[in-house]
This record gives sequence, C-alpha cells and structure tokens, in this order.
Amino acid sequence: MIPVCALTDLPPGESTRVVAYVPVAVFNDDGELFAIDDTCTHQDASLSEGWLEDCMIECPLHAASFDLRTGKPTGPPAKRPVRTYPVLVEDGVVYVDAPARASAPAPTPAADADDLVEARTRQGVA
Repeated sequence: MIPVCALTDLPPGESTRVVAYVPVAVFNDDGELFAIDDTCTHQDASLSEGWLEDCMIECPLHAASFDLRTGKPTGPPAKRPVRTYPVLVEDGVVYVDAPARASAPAPTPAADADDLVEARTRQGVA
C-alpha cells in the first residue's frame, strides 16, 4: 500500500498524483475514491490534470475519457484502458494498492516492444 495523502487534502471533485512503479492518479468523485494509471493511453498526458465528472476523467490533451470504475475509454481517441487500483482510507489517510517502484515486476519485453512501436508511430517514425 502506498500512502497518498490525508483524506481532508483530497476534497470532492479533486485529484492528486502519486509516484508508484508508474504514476497513479487518485480522484475523489463526490466522496468516492478511485485510482488509475495517471498517463493517458492515447498520448502521454497526465489524467490527474483532466476534468472529472460523474466517474469519468477527461484527458486534458485530446479529450479522451475514461471510466474511473473500470479504466475503460469511453471513445476515441483512446482505445486502450488504463489500469485501476484499489483505494483504502485508514485513520484518515488515503492509500493506493499499487506496486511501489522497488517491488514492481519488470514489464514484459513483448509489451515494451509494442509500446515502443506505438510511440514511434505516434511520432511519425515508424
């Protein structure tokens, strides 16, 4: 479990970012807490800086939206979901159940290769 912040520091309608193995965005949607990967799967934008409404986060870069409950995109331009993580509040502190930097398993080479091809394609290299 990774400590995020005091619950009082994350009021309804707000979000924060915590660095785990990957950056994780934590949202307070009208008192319900959600955590997802902070990086949009369409392009590298911070979802914690997006617009939050009705369990949806809209990416600030190209307006891709993701359902905070499932991580699934609601339409283009994003096609791949973001990971979701369990959130726990204990003694007034918000925690995210995400792998820490040191304990996370290394990404598989196949996933890295696919991500590299996609990144190069977005940049017009491939």
